[in-house]
Amino acid sequence: MNQYSMILQWSEEDRLFLVTIPEFSDRVIMPCTHGKTREEAIRNGEEVIEMYLEAWATEGESIPEPNTLQIA
Repeated sequence: MNQYSMILQWSEEDRLFLVTIPEFSDRVIMPCTHGKTREEAIRNGEEVIEMYLEAWATEGESIPEPNTLQIA
């Protein structure tokens, strides 16, 4: 399982759950995927994360670091 963040938001206009990946926001058009259900959106988000990570590794591009929660 990857450690990247996903934000799921319901779009009344699209009638879908939209997925945004904050760590990829400066490199990928957001939202980057969607789903008819929360489960489908999460599954699609995980697939998109893996797809981009593999592509960037293959192309020799830098890979964004996952955000981590810092509790003080």
